[in-house]
Amino acid sequence: MPAGRLTTHVLDVRLGQPAQGLAFELFRLDGGTRASLCQGRTNDDGRAPAPLLEGAGLKPGVYELVFAAGDYQAGLSETGFYDDIPIRFRITNTAAHYHVPLLLSPFGYSTYRGS
Repeated sequence: MPAGRLTTHVLDVRLGQPAQGLAFELFRLDGGTRASLCQGRTNDDGRAPAPLLEGAGLKPGVYELVFAAGDYQAGLSETGFYDDIPIRFRITNTAAHYHVPLLLSPFGYSTYRGS
């Protein structure tokens, strides 16, 4: 069975380019606990530089990926509406590739399960 992985990237739709240097943090939710698994910043292509989880580290469960949109927009001398953007999702198949993209603008965002 192939090893699964979790990846992400962020596109700044106002600028029409990758969101470079945007901070993110990944949490695992289990019962009433919220454990931080990793954190980082997007690279020049707007992607996490490595999979957030992969192989044996990718376990079934509920996760939350939080993007620091407010800090990112402040770094561009912008004032946006959103501060932190949490995206909560469920992993069921540890052999699958889960990709969580974020399309970001100062006053809106969207996400989907990518490939």
